[in-house]
Amino acid sequence: MSKKLPIVAIVGRANVGKSSLFNAILDRREAIVAREAGTTRDSIMAKAEHNSNNFWLVDTAGIKDPADDFEFTIQEQILQAADSADVIWVVVEADIPILEEDRRVAKLALKSGKPVFLIVNKVDKAKGVDLNKFDRLGIKVIVHTSATQSRGVNKLLDELESVIPSATQEDDDDRLRIAIVGRPNVGKSQLFNTLSKKQQAIVADRAGTTRDINRSIVRYKGREVEFLDTAGIRRSGKIKVGVERFSVIRALSAIEQADVCLMLMDVNELNVQLDQKIAGMVKDAGKGLILIVSKWDTAEDKDPYTRDILAKKIAANYEFVPWAPLVFTSSVTGQNVTKLFDLAIDIDAERQKRISTRDLNKWLKEAIDSHPPAGLKNRNPKLNYMVQESDNPIPAFKIFGSSTKYIHWSYRRYLESKLRKSFGYEGSPVQLWFLEKHVAHKHGVSPTKETS
Repeated sequence: MSKKLPIVAIVGRANVGKSSLFNAILDRREAIVAREAGTTRDSIMAKAEHNSNNFWLVDTAGIKDPADDFEFTIQEQILQAADSADVIWVVVEADIPILEEDRRVAKLALKSGKPVFLIVNKVDKAKGVDLNKFDRLGIKVIVHTSATQSRGVNKLLDELESVIPSATQEDDDDRLRIAIVGRPNVGKSQLFNTLSKKQQAIVADRAGTTRDINRSIVRYKGREVEFLDTAGIRRSGKIKVGVERFSVIRALSAIEQADVCLMLMDVNELNVQLDQKIAGMVKDAGKGLILIVSKWDTAEDKDPYTRDILAKKIAANYEFVPWAPLVFTSSVTGQNVTKLFDLAIDIDAERQKRISTRDLNKWLKEAIDSHPPAGLKNRNPKLNYMVQESDNPIPAFKIFGSSTKYIHWSYRRYLESKLRKSFGYEGSPVQLWFLEKHVAHKHGVSPTKETS
C-alpha cells in the first residue's frame, strides 16, 4: 500500500522568479519535511501544505546535475512537468513584454492537458503596466504575485486548492511496488530486466501511464511485485556529449507510487552528490530504501577486503539514512538479485508493524530515565506519553509533553535510534512528532507540521 501526493511543478524561462516563488511558499507554508542537521541536499523540492492539503512543490530552476552547470532547456522542463506533475505553474515577469520563450512555455504547458496556472510575478515592479496583456497567452487562471514580498501567495494557494488532486491512496491490495531510481547509466534498466526475468512474469512488460516509467509485475513467493523503472529519461538528440541529466519530477513520481525504492550507485562512480540527493528524495517521501552498489562484476582491483572498505565509505556519505541496508549486486552475474526480493518484502513488513500504546509508553519511560531530554534557552522539555498513528503508511509516532519545541535535534536522533533498536523498522524512515500535551490528538491523523 502506498500513498501518492500531488506534484506541482514551477516552470518558466530564466530569471522570472521561480526559485523566489518556491521559497516564498515554503516560508509561508512551512515544509512538512524537516531538514536534518548534516544534510546538504539542494532545496529543489519540498513537501508543502495549505489548508491540510499536502503536495510536492518542485522548482525546475534547480534541476541540474551538481557535476556541471548545464541547465535543462525550457522544452525539457515542460516535458518533465507534462509527464509527471499534476499541476503546472508557468511564471512570467510582469514588467517585461511577453517574449517568444514565454509563448513556447505556455503553449507546451497547455498541450500537456494538466491544470495550468499563469503566475505574473514581480508586480511590484510593474507600476502603470497593463497586466491584461498576459491574457494573450491563453491560460485561463492568472494570479499576480510578488514573490519577494509574498504578495499574492495566499491567493495562489487558494486557487491551487480548487484544482489540486487530493493525496491518493493506492489500491489496498497486497502488491508490493518497488521503484528503481538513480542517475543515468548506473544499471537501472539492467536490474529491471534481471528482476523481471528472475521470476515468472504474470503481466507482460508495458509502458506506464507516465512516459518513460516502465513497469513489470512478477510473482514472488505467492505475492505480486511491481517494478517501476525510471531509466528512460534521456531523449535522442537532446543530450550533449558527456552531459547526463536527471529527471527529478519523473523520479519523484515513481518514488511516490512505490512502497520501497532501490537506489543504485555505480561501483566505479561512488560518492556522487546526486546519488545522495536521490536517497534524500526517497527519505523525504517516507518510502522504504535499499542502497545498491551496482556493476560489482566490473569493480577493479577487488580483494577480500574491498567490500568492507567501500561499505564504510558509503555509510559515511549516507549518514542521513543509516537505517537503509546496503547491497552489492551484479545484473550480469545475478549476484544478490534474488536477495532484493526478500529484503524489500521484509522492509514492507517492517513498515506495517504496529506497536501497542502500552509498550510504547513503557519504552518511552525507559528511554527518558536512561537519558532525560535537554532543552534549549534554559527550558527543559518533558515528555509524557506517545501513540502510533494507526493508518499512516509510514511508521509515525506522536510524543506529547510540554516545551517540546525546545527539544534539541540530537535528542530526536537519540530517541529514533533507541526506538529502532527496540522495535526494528529497518529500511524505512520513521517519523516522530513532538506535540504539546494539551493539543487534542486523534489516531491516524498527522499534525500539519513538526514542532521545532
